Amino acid sequence: MNDPHPVAGASSRRGEASGALDLAELLRRSGRGDREAFAVLYDAVSARVLGLAVRVVRDPAQAEEVAQEAFMEIWKTSARFDADRGSPLGWMLTIAHRKSVDRVRSAEASTRRDGSYHQQNQPVAHDSTAEAAHASLEAHRVRTALKSLTSIQREALELAYFGGYTHTEVASMLDLPVGTAKTRIRDGLIRLRDMMGVGS
Repeated sequence: MNDPHPVAGASSRRGEASGALDLAELLRRSGRGDREAFAVLYDAVSARVLGLAVRVVRDPAQAEEVAQEAFMEIWKTSARFDADRGSPLGWMLTIAHRKSVDRVRSAEASTRRDGSYHQQNQPVAHDSTAEAAHASLEAHRVRTALKSLTSIQREALELAYFGGYTHTEVASMLDLPVGTAKTRIRDGLIRLRDMMGVGS
């Protein structure tokens, strides 16, 4: 597939409201190399992808770069989208969220490297080492527990708790009634609690 960026003049053929678009069909067509379908898809969801990136990355310029990286991956992997495993918008926002988190982690790693000389010369208290080890173990337990959720529960939880979106926003992003979105989030939290043995 070639460069997926919209071709000149394509905007005149993209006047449809995003709500009326079949995003799953646009992804399928994009997966077959249809650049026009991808241009329509881009117009329909770019604001939400960028909004999520800004929430996570916090830097607008870097968020724009992250959004472009996300759309490049969406273009390259659109043929892999499976409607049985979640909504098309949720699938795309999950890619954008992953790219955003990767950018934040990369920036944090760079900051740690820059300050490593000073950190090496500072004594590390036993308590802080123990806390870091405990936090690492907890993060591993959470990641393992997340893998046990259904794709729809994980999708809703990731948007609500990692993306920082409200129940209403999650419902809008996943094209669901607010009550259904709340149920998915609640059921996912209950499953997480059970898997991690919280309160047992």
